[in-house]
Amino acid sequence: MEITLKGDKNIESIPSIKDKALRINLNENIYGTFSEIGAGQETVRQFFRAGGGSGTIAKAMSAYDKDFSDAIYGIEDDKRYVTEARLRKMLDHEMNLTEQRITRDKHPHKMFFSYANTVATIDFAKKYKGHGWVGIKYQVDADQEYNEIVLHIRFKENDARLQQETLGKLGTNLIYGAFYKYNEPKKLLRYLYDHLDKDQLEIDTINFSGPVFENVDNRLMSLQLVKNGMTDAVMFAPDGNNVLPARVLYKRNILTLRGSFRPVTKVNMDMYKKSLDMFLKENKVDEEKTQVIFEITLSNLRAEGEIDEQDFMDRAKLLCSLGQTVLISNFQEYYKLVEYFSQYSKARMGLAMGVNNLVDIFDEKYYRHLSGGILEAFGKLFFKDLRVYLYPMENEDGTLTTSDNLKVHPRMKELYKFFKYNGKVVDITDYDPSTLSIFSRKVLSMINKGEDGWQALLPEGVSKLIMEKSLFGCETEEVTNKN
Repeated sequence: MEITLKGDKNIESIPSIKDKALRINLNENIYGTFSEIGAGQETVRQFFRAGGGSGTIAKAMSAYDKDFSDAIYGIEDDKRYVTEARLRKMLDHEMNLTEQRITRDKHPHKMFFSYANTVATIDFAKKYKGHGWVGIKYQVDADQEYNEIVLHIRFKENDARLQQETLGKLGTNLIYGAFYKYNEPKKLLRYLYDHLDKDQLEIDTINFSGPVFENVDNRLMSLQLVKNGMTDAVMFAPDGNNVLPARVLYKRNILTLRGSFRPVTKVNMDMYKKSLDMFLKENKVDEEKTQVIFEITLSNLRAEGEIDEQDFMDRAKLLCSLGQTVLISNFQEYYKLVEYFSQYSKARMGLAMGVNNLVDIFDEKYYRHLSGGILEAFGKLFFKDLRVYLYPMENEDGTLTTSDNLKVHPRMKELYKFFKYNGKVVDITDYDPSTLSIFSRKVLSMINKGEDGWQALLPEGVSKLIMEKSLFGCETEEVTNKN
């Protein structure tokens, strides 16, 4: 029996990579294939070295040559190899072969799996650090349908060999978690970093599917990635599935609206529509190559303490119902958001915001951590081909605050004038006056108190969704009776 002393703390025991691989190998019913492209066969190597793999490893392969890979998995429409589509073809192809070659009457209890990765490690010039797709398709019962976990990674290390070793550990963690931690998907996410450091690897997209994950909302899993510090930003599409930011943003003109969207109101949608109209009229902006992003920051989600996951889901469902693409980020300052977008696109960018947000941008306290202070931040923010579209604010006396009479700190006045007169800040003039008095916090208060009239302050269809799904604490029965 292990000795314990007074004062000892409970520490979660993390199995070594070898122990994880060995546990998989020693289970006589776990049986599958490893197909790895671009970074050697680093994952299956862990299972070979652990021992006892003869009953687990059905096949290990690396179709490294492009022509040979195309002959096996087919040619992608975009002629690329490090893609989600390629990964899914690998998973499906190898699983189909397993089912064809291993009969169920002879092996009734076998739980099949197909693990795959397609990866590009750091290039010779060390300009691109590399990235890849990793996934597993598997069963937890021989009579059950298949489950899938698919994720995208970005390497941070500057050596190809180190990246290969990191990939091998990640793959082992994924396979182990898929079989032994699938009932706790939030913990499964954290366990992907067992024996790894976040300075080695970034996970910016993950999707779960299949019978054991039927109650998992992938948007909530996205939130966990940012919350756990695994990535700075995640994105999900109107259908609710996580999408790779690079795929959505690559070489696109980007217009972003930051807000709480708690809930999304008519003023949010008016700001979106009017700023988009102005953005599309800008030089070099092609509508077909333009992407609108609704962004919620982690600091916004934490505004009232700990992150309320249900509250987050309520916001996400409403934005998705309006057909919007949503970004959850850890970027409190706007310049960090622009830097992030600049990784994927050099095209024109726009930020649509209200008066208070613009005043905050000119507040020096947000930039004290920078050696160059606010000037360094503004160099990063406005160096790119970026423009701010300012939505007016109605004051208590009925007057409007616009870019012409906006007040910033006296020390910032000349700096503000510089950007204003150089066309970096422009007013949204074609706004809907009836929306100026709408504030999300007021609407939310009305919903929580069961007051009537909030429905008219929201975009068409949103109030119905709130009542049907009981979002933001809305009592369906009470609201229905009032109407």
